[in-house]
Amino acid sequence: MPFDFKKEYKEFYLPKNKPEIVTVPAANYIAVQGSGDPNEEGGAYQSAIRILYAVAYTLKMSYKTGRKIDGFFEYVVPPLEGFWWQDGKDGIDYADKSAFHWISVIRLPDFVTKADFDWAVETASKKKKLDCSPAEFRTIDEGLCVQIMHIGSYDAEPASVAQMDTYLAQNGYENDLTTSRLHHEIYLSDPRKTAPEKQKTVIRHPIKVV
Repeated sequence: MPFDFKKEYKEFYLPKNKPEIVTVPAANYIAVQGSGDPNEEGGAYQSAIRILYAVAYTLKMSYKTGRKIDGFFEYVVPPLEGFWWQDGKDGIDYADKSAFHWISVIRLPDFVTKADFDWAVETASKKKKLDCSPAEFRTIDEGLCVQIMHIGSYDAEPASVAQMDTYLAQNGYENDLTTSRLHHEIYLSDPRKTAPEKQKTVIRHPIKVV
């Protein structure tokens, strides 16, 4: 069976639908950074997603090419994730989507090196006829966080965030959202195939002890 990050690291991908504290270790990602409304048809966000998946699947299928990656094993491409912020705002204003800045990411297996990544970007660009050069190899170390499984539409997320905020206040923590520690979402449902009220999204915030 291919390695599945969601099943092997349940504490990071499948939290309960109530707040919990977690320490997230550093990991490597394919990342594309941009800004603007994620729902804009043909916009920067949708272009970023195409790039991420092109590079991710090139790496996943590398064993069927001449590229041999040391330590490679077959795996399921991990879910899409996103880090979000808005200039001058503490937290997220879900109504003002045009003000979003985002870093969209897909986790990489530990065996993927920067050289392997660069090969995948070049190969995906040629095979898909898609400029994948905006993709970056990025290491993210989230550290101490609070997270929850949000079930419902993206616009209904403030209710789950409020639950996390209450939990923090009751347990001696506070949010630590900064320019480098960001609102984080992990998308476990395909919005094209799942009704909004049934969508599952991990919401994660960086925190610190009060």
